[in-house]
Amino acid sequence: MPETNRIEFKEKLTKEIDLEKEVIAFLNYNEGGFIYIGIDKMGTVVGVKDIDGDMLKIKDRLKTNIIPSCMGLFDISSEEKDGKDIIKITVASGSEKPYYKRKYGMSEKGAYIRNGTAADPMPQKMIDELFAKRTKTSIGKIRSSRQDLTFEQLKIYYEGKGITLNKNFAKNLELLTEKGEYNYVAYLMADENGTSIKLAKYNGLTRVDLTENPDFGYESLIKATKQVLDKIEIENKSDTSITSAERIDKRPWSSIALREAILNAFVHNDYTTEVPPKFEIFDDRIEITSTGGLPNGLSKDEFFEGFSVPRNKELMRIYKDLELVEQLGSGVPRILEYYGRECFKFSENFLRMTFPKEDITPQVKTMPVKESDESAPQVTPQVTPQVKKLIWAISDEMGREEIQTKLNLSDKRNYRENYQKPAINLDLIEMTIPEKPNSSLQKYRLTDKGKELKKLMSK
Repeated sequence: MPETNRIEFKEKLTKEIDLEKEVIAFLNYNEGGFIYIGIDKMGTVVGVKDIDGDMLKIKDRLKTNIIPSCMGLFDISSEEKDGKDIIKITVASGSEKPYYKRKYGMSEKGAYIRNGTAADPMPQKMIDELFAKRTKTSIGKIRSSRQDLTFEQLKIYYEGKGITLNKNFAKNLELLTEKGEYNYVAYLMADENGTSIKLAKYNGLTRVDLTENPDFGYESLIKATKQVLDKIEIENKSDTSITSAERIDKRPWSSIALREAILNAFVHNDYTTEVPPKFEIFDDRIEITSTGGLPNGLSKDEFFEGFSVPRNKELMRIYKDLELVEQLGSGVPRILEYYGRECFKFSENFLRMTFPKEDITPQVKTMPVKESDESAPQVTPQVTPQVKKLIWAISDEMGREEIQTKLNLSDKRNYRENYQKPAINLDLIEMTIPEKPNSSLQKYRLTDKGKELKKLMSK
């Protein structure tokens, strides 16, 4: 993987490495980009020794040294490549260009733009033109109509993630205007507001026969988001069939795709219109509609490829803090793993996602059996000795490190490629948090099919 106009390599993180310059160049670039720490200029993976420490240093440098604030516009994650740990920084294209170094201000010495594989100083003429076009109506700049706001709900959600909001939280979370008053972001996050979040359920295929119309608004947008997620999860109940060979669960919609679509609608809705996202359930489909078409400068192809231009960087930052969203630009590609591009409909002022309902009539599957035991599944040649060892090692719910220790395996890549991944592909084990595959709380357990195989192995 060579360096490109969207990919930059850094061998290691030091004070001499001008990381801010590279990030600023991507923020000012229409497509954003990726910076990898632990890969040299030749593309050779050298790894990162103190990955947690370096990730904290990166976040602090970008938060402190770049103007306007780029919080919510970058994502820092760890990856494993060639058996070594590296850091990946995903940078979105910013909506408040030009971005520049705090130390040097809005000058050619402080502002940069991506040019091929280099970060070049931005000409003063371009700086002046971008500043003249800078968005003045973002929700971070709009003064809240109410200034008597409280944030107990938001504090509870942060405390649930082990984060205590101090007395400066409003400034740190960008809930204030330049004059120090609560902005529209604060209004949306407050315990009480006038934003109504509608969820409608209809009997039939049209909007004629309304059967349910709960309102999850007038509260913190985070609380409303969780209520919509819970309601849709109830509607997306699975139909189960249990046979002597296996248990078959089938949902009418992909729970992963629905979750991503709901979160995208909340985070990227254009709240400057004061029109919130809308969620509708029909007998044959679910429709999710958000206000605002494609962000400026983003084409449909770039949208589907996962290029990220967050409309509301302040909301993105809060949703990331609370682990509701994971990585910049990952939502749409995840949806496309389950549904086609035709499910997205764009207009000048709206984006609608329509997910057709699948037939959930259970299809009973039969499994090969041995003549001596008609109730037991036959172990196929696909089940390797490594997978059998993994199945034998797992009891209840176990974390990756715990399983590796039990198997006496030190190489994470070997475990992932030869043990875990094949077992998941064969539906023998499953994740406890499938919607967040990289969660630090992730654990693994045997499926019913895996349990049957373990019984057979014990015989």
